[in-house]
Amino acid sequence: MKAVKLKNNIYWVGAIDWDSRNFHGYLTQRGITYNAYLIIDKKITLIDTVKEQFSDEMIKRISSVIDPSKIDYIVSNHVEMDHSGSIPKMMDIAKNAELITCPNGEKGLTAHYKRDFNHRIVKTGDVLNLGKRNLQFVLTPMVHWPDNMVEYMPEEKILFSNDSFGQHYASSSRMDYKNSKDIIIEEAKKYFANIVLPYSAQVRKELEVAATLDIEVIASSHGIVWEKYTKDIIAEYKKWASNSVIRKAVIIYDTMWHSTEKMAYSIQEVFEEKGYSTSMKNLQSNHISDIMTELIDAEYICVGSPTLNNNIMPNVASFLTYLKGLSPRDRKAIAFGSFGWGGQSVAQVADYLKDSGFDVINTYKQKYVPSDDDLINLKNKLTEDLASN
Repeated sequence: MKAVKLKNNIYWVGAIDWDSRNFHGYLTQRGITYNAYLIIDKKITLIDTVKEQFSDEMIKRISSVIDPSKIDYIVSNHVEMDHSGSIPKMMDIAKNAELITCPNGEKGLTAHYKRDFNHRIVKTGDVLNLGKRNLQFVLTPMVHWPDNMVEYMPEEKILFSNDSFGQHYASSSRMDYKNSKDIIIEEAKKYFANIVLPYSAQVRKELEVAATLDIEVIASSHGIVWEKYTKDIIAEYKKWASNSVIRKAVIIYDTMWHSTEKMAYSIQEVFEEKGYSTSMKNLQSNHISDIMTELIDAEYICVGSPTLNNNIMPNVASFLTYLKGLSPRDRKAIAFGSFGWGGQSVAQVADYLKDSGFDVINTYKQKYVPSDDDLINLKNKLTEDLASN
């Protein structure tokens, strides 16, 4: 449990959660890393902590460099407990430390931990001098909590970016270039799609600030540290936050006796004939958080469900609820499904999609098992609808 040197007297002292597979409904197949950073200067500073049950791992890493009791400042960038969970323990160890937080951070930390910490409140533009280095604070509310903030260290050209640019990804190699670029970009995309996406407008403001800074290293709160691919991940964030789409249709469905599935594949054929890339996501075998990653750049979102007990299938209901909370803006949508006698599911799916802010171009219903002629009619109708949208 040793600290990992990032630059002279700057260390990663976080914790690796190899076993975690779920974060608030977001599937984390590659685990999670909780990042904390130790700066050795005239004033010894710890930026963020880790989830409470990993506090001993963090303390061991800090202890490999300095006596934790000598820490002067603990910066809290985010109240969520995977960041702040070890603050009470660290404040007990470093009894003379000052907790640095923003106004909403102070409120949140007090509400969470029921303690009056020795603290200092900072705002955008404030600078904390550590000796040879400085931390410049920028408040970034709602990326993705009201209390979020980041720091820039001009002397080292490091942005301590909090959740921005992060990934839920466990790796013993801290630097980006020691990991697969494709994997870490994909995990950053998944993180954005499942956590940051609803706050894209706030991210765009954050990126405007970042554009004024000379950034060589991005040290986020989760995953690897960006150094070789810093420009690449900033470019990806600009694209994701801009809500830009490509000619792509994602077709999400559940099926009982394969009737809705047959409709889904007929819908896919039409999109492919129109030159769209397609992605088929059966909810029985694909997790909702992985589907969200596919949706981030899709022009069309197509959702199908059979009718079950006058309602939609539970898997579809779960996905639509998740989608509504994370929904990207200004997308086109299609609702479809089969039924035996009631047929309520398709209208219910369409209502969910409309409530999520999508433009539902049409709905397609099929009674019982679709014949070849039924599927041809579906394809012809969808072709007409796409031509008029």
